[in-house]
Amino acid sequence: MKEIIISENDEGRRLDKYLRTLLCNCGPSFIYKMLRKKNIVLNDLKASGKELLGKGDSIKLYFANDTYEKFTKRSLNVIRPDTQMPPVIYEDEDIMIVDKPSGMLSQRSKETDISLNEICLSYMYQKKDPTEGSEEVFVPSICNRLDRNTSGLVTFAKTYRGARALSEAFRNRTVHKYYECIVEGRIDEDIRLAGSLVKDEKTNKVSVSSDMSGDYIETHIHPIKPGDKLSRLEILLITGKTHQIRAHLASIGHPILGDNKYGNRSVNEQYRRSFGIDSQMLACCRLEFPEDFDITGVAGKTISIDAPVSFGEVM
Repeated sequence: MKEIIISENDEGRRLDKYLRTLLCNCGPSFIYKMLRKKNIVLNDLKASGKELLGKGDSIKLYFANDTYEKFTKRSLNVIRPDTQMPPVIYEDEDIMIVDKPSGMLSQRSKETDISLNEICLSYMYQKKDPTEGSEEVFVPSICNRLDRNTSGLVTFAKTYRGARALSEAFRNRTVHKYYECIVEGRIDEDIRLAGSLVKDEKTNKVSVSSDMSGDYIETHIHPIKPGDKLSRLEILLITGKTHQIRAHLASIGHPILGDNKYGNRSVNEQYRRSFGIDSQMLACCRLEFPEDFDITGVAGKTISIDAPVSFGEVM
């Protein structure tokens, strides 16, 4: 028999979702069967799996030790110690906000990838006190993604409480995400863009239309430094869809400099030769958290970074 006492890190989770993470090598049908047969009990009582866990709750699993180990064994994919951790801009016990460099994946697309998610996990495990308990099953993870070649602020949930707060805030759009970019042409007034985003899965490219046949998108533009050839903009992302900012700006004739997928390749090549620009000049530079954000340490705060130095050089 194995007993697990729920810690603060896992309180609030549904029992069945907790068990599916803990027993990562079992299917959900097996877990529900074990609940029905009382081979898994919550506080010594039969459970359905829908119960919400509280700190101090007891889960008992009537498995042999080798069976338990077989069902729970997982690969942590810890990165080697010499892998450089991007700058940590903010950190508390629940969340972390890091400055992702251009060229780094937010999350891996295949097993062999090393992404920001794995690097942050390795950073956490290397800091972890080895005397702490190991029965917490929540797997820390990033909560907002940036394209590989977009730099800037990415949030990372260290606890289930942090993940729940960030997910709810991003879903309800109460965390305001501001980007800076450099685009072709002159934009000298605020613009509100709205439309419909349609994705082509074969090319991993999106297009913007006004017929509302796809996902609704909304992007607010504020010029920081207008110019005749290039303009530096601040973007408030209202919705957050794949390639939204890049496609939206390209759709009005102002593609982001360095963006070969949606932009002007000949212009991009000119700036690559002159300034070494080899990716889109787009960075998430500011996150504004609401006063009622569940994580009190960051509630009401603005977390910001400077845009890359190349932005000023190119302008």
